[in-house]
Amino acid sequence: MSPMVGVLYSVVKENSERLQRITEGMSQEEIDYKGYNGTFNSTAQLLRHILYVDLNWVYRIKGEPLPQTSIEQFGPMIDEHNKLPMVNEIPWNLLISQYEDVLQMIKDSCDQLIDDDLDRVVLFGHENEKQATIRWGLWHMADHSRYHQAHINQLRKWFSQQS
Repeated sequence: MSPMVGVLYSVVKENSERLQRITEGMSQEEIDYKGYNGTFNSTAQLLRHILYVDLNWVYRIKGEPLPQTSIEQFGPMIDEHNKLPMVNEIPWNLLISQYEDVLQMIKDSCDQLIDDDLDRVVLFGHENEKQATIRWGLWHMADHSRYHQAHINQLRKWFSQQS
């Protein structure tokens, strides 16, 4: 990998490994737990959301549209109520296995990049209404994962207090 691409990829990879560590060993009940009053996103929803955001970035990096089969399998980004889609009773090992597949796609895409590619601008957003560089996209994947890891840690705390 080119040096700067490698640095950005390693940040994505490190955060994905941290995500796996903080969710490892969760029961199905905890994975599906939505907070005290059931109004928060569950760990399962957050894992699927992180996967879907990252998958969208893989295809932006490749300069290709997200395949319809991926949209059907992992989407949509938000439901008809502008919330993360419901995810229930999907085991942790399946969620993580699917996420690892996306991480491999990220690695494969980064293997094809050179540092100059990081300045290429791509469209993103729910309606592709925004622009960002691939550099920003890779950083966003890492930052986005850590952002939701804080939510998962809070859910874990609440769940342990209720048990």
